Amino acid sequence: MEFLKPMDINKERQENVPSQTERVRCLIVGSGPAGYTAAIYAARANLRPVLYTGLQMGGQLTTTTEVENFPGYPDGVSGPEMMEQFKAQAERFSTDIRFGIALEADFSGPVHKVTFDDNKVIEADTVIIATGATARYLGLEAEKKYQGMGVSACATCDGFFYRQKDVAVVGGGDTAAEEATYLAGLCNKVYMIVRRNVLRASKAMQERVMNTPNIEMLWEHQTLDLFGENGVEGAVLVKKKGTPEEEIVKIKIDGFFLAIGHTPNSDIFKKFLETDEVGYIKTIPGTSKTKVPGVFAAGDVQDPHYRQAVTAAGSGCMAAIDAERYLSEKHI
Repeated sequence: MEFLKPMDINKERQENVPSQTERVRCLIVGSGPAGYTAAIYAARANLRPVLYTGLQMGGQLTTTTEVENFPGYPDGVSGPEMMEQFKAQAERFSTDIRFGIALEADFSGPVHKVTFDDNKVIEADTVIIATGATARYLGLEAEKKYQGMGVSACATCDGFFYRQKDVAVVGGGDTAAEEATYLAGLCNKVYMIVRRNVLRASKAMQERVMNTPNIEMLWEHQTLDLFGENGVEGAVLVKKKGTPEEEIVKIKIDGFFLAIGHTPNSDIFKKFLETDEVGYIKTIPGTSKTKVPGVFAAGDVQDPHYRQAVTAAGSGCMAAIDAERYLSEKHI
């Protein structure tokens, strides 16, 4: 989900069109499960929220073909359909939903300001940041071709579809080790494609991987391509690239899981908010509150651990309640 763009986007437009300023009680930046849930709760609390969707309306779930682990959908639901329902529910309570990308934030004063690519500056008493995180990919054309057809960046979300099948996990850190062991409980075989000859994962996670019989380590391998007719059927790898022992290897798989990390969409907020080394916004434990009063964070932009639609929605609820209580305490 990409919300934040460099400041040179629409530069000519920004230079030639004067900015317009609008004051609101609650501004929500982001339109995934966290953003829409925050909007539902904020609207019902009469905060009259304005929600900017970002470039990818509906967030990462709009690239997911089937969602089967969100409560209330016993037969499953497509990601785009689910997010349309979230949006419709937010609109039912009169959320003002707008398409736009956040370009700049200023949380230096008592009134918070966010500038969008339509040259609108929103001054808000409260801001809920729900801009999500973007999964890192290898940059292969095949990753786009097979998106939702065998390529995934979330084993917890999609592993169920690969029961008793062979899959591959790319990565060598804790996330890759966790995803591989999770998939090993569902799948016939799990290949771990590791660029180096060692894992970066913690010792405990390494032991779990090595003690799981249906995980096969492919040390010093890199992915060159994926192939298949109506979905992923295999991968083309290179072993010991750039050495005299270099060789091309093909493996037969049904699923290809990326586990090389996520990038939180927090760049424009980092000047004012505290983040971890990766860029996830830090919140006060047990709340959605950031270190700036009146600014809250929800969903994947502040969650390096779970990154699930249901946890994102829950944190969106928390953010709206925290925002309403903040305004009440301030008599705004």
